[in-house]
Amino acid sequence: MPLIGAKMKTYGFGARDLPILGEWDTVVVGGGTAGASAAISAAREGNRVLVVEKAASLGGTPTHALVTPMMDSRVEHGSNLREIERRLNDLGVTTREDADLMGYIWFTPETFAEALEQMLYEVGGEALYDATLVSADVEDGAIEALEVMTVEGPRAILARQFVDATGDAVLSRLAGVPCVSGDDEGNNQMSSLRFEMGGIDVDAYRDYCLSLGDEFSPLKQGYFWESAMVAGKGFKLEPLFQKAVAEGVLQQDDLIYYQCFSLPTEPGCMAFNCPHLPGLKSNASAMARSEALAEGRRRVRRLVTFLTRYMPGFEHAYLIREAGMLGVRESWRIKGTYVLDVDDYVRRARFNDAVAKGTWYIDVHSATKGLVHMEKYQPGEYYEIPYRCLTNGVVRNMLTVGRCISTSFLVQASVRIQQTAIDMGDSAGRACARALVAGIDLSSFDGHGLAD
Repeated sequence: MPLIGAKMKTYGFGARDLPILGEWDTVVVGGGTAGASAAISAAREGNRVLVVEKAASLGGTPTHALVTPMMDSRVEHGSNLREIERRLNDLGVTTREDADLMGYIWFTPETFAEALEQMLYEVGGEALYDATLVSADVEDGAIEALEVMTVEGPRAILARQFVDATGDAVLSRLAGVPCVSGDDEGNNQMSSLRFEMGGIDVDAYRDYCLSLGDEFSPLKQGYFWESAMVAGKGFKLEPLFQKAVAEGVLQQDDLIYYQCFSLPTEPGCMAFNCPHLPGLKSNASAMARSEALAEGRRRVRRLVTFLTRYMPGFEHAYLIREAGMLGVRESWRIKGTYVLDVDDYVRRARFNDAVAKGTWYIDVHSATKGLVHMEKYQPGEYYEIPYRCLTNGVVRNMLTVGRCISTSFLVQASVRIQQTAIDMGDSAGRACARALVAGIDLSSFDGHGLAD
């Protein structure tokens, strides 16, 4: 499908008969937070389920883009999230420092992927790793089969139901569902390329921040530490960053956003929610994403050099790894049966067909306007996401879950956090199983009671 605003030449490959890899009740494309959760719930309720995942493990952005921890969300969540946290604890991960201070869930990318895979296989689900979605065969408003590229070559996968958990609405777009990308001007939220460092004296780093009067993090003692700096916002660390700019170690736009978090079970290691990539204004372009990865790696190297030369506590630190994929906050969104909008956020909307609670504030990392925030909720406050944001008027046997559901640009900046995506997938998986038992299409399922 051509990209919006792009002129694309075509080349006809002709008709092909593909070998069938298998047939399932439910096929979930994308094994990230929402997709894995949907697959686990559908399999637990009796569906034969396959997850098609282009990477080598489950977990999506948290695993492969190194996005840890889960952000603050202090409301009651679904059973899958509670089970994920229990399994993380069983794997030796301390996921909470002080629930009264913040509702973060701390984890490492590997333990998160392990917990999801355990849960999927224990309920009879299957995963097809290293497989990329190529096309969808849609007949009379229903997807009948997918074409995926595997190590064996292209293969057909048949199913009665499908879930698009690609994050970029790839299956939805291939199936003809109307989608939109970006804000009113077509600009997407800013992406990041995260990285991890080891050999950090975290206590010395914390002591230095506190000595400056840095009050950003409430974690003044204990194992976990969080730190941040945004240029021009009065952060206490900014003068040190600006000194590095003046001395040619950093560039001014390296200071757009800096943030790091402790990693449980890995003393002296931290995950960095940066650098931001201001040049990537359209996440809908494959070539632009590739260029952004190369630019991101150059920025990571500058930040590592800065930290080891300038920042107390980093004197003996070193780069562990860069993320294997971009941290994409927003790209495509479907135009679904219902579009969740700012009015719903403001009024803490409730719906009879709710699938998840939204708790995070509208947190836009704008490529053109910087950070754009809207009123934060108090602990315990939430809005609900209706099942109708997962359905559409084109394909009756498919749900779309994750960051690409049917919302406005601004509300998407709240919906995209991990707890919300996991709960959304949890409800979507139950909907798949219950619709199949009832013998009805996913688009006709009413969604009542899914989040109970």
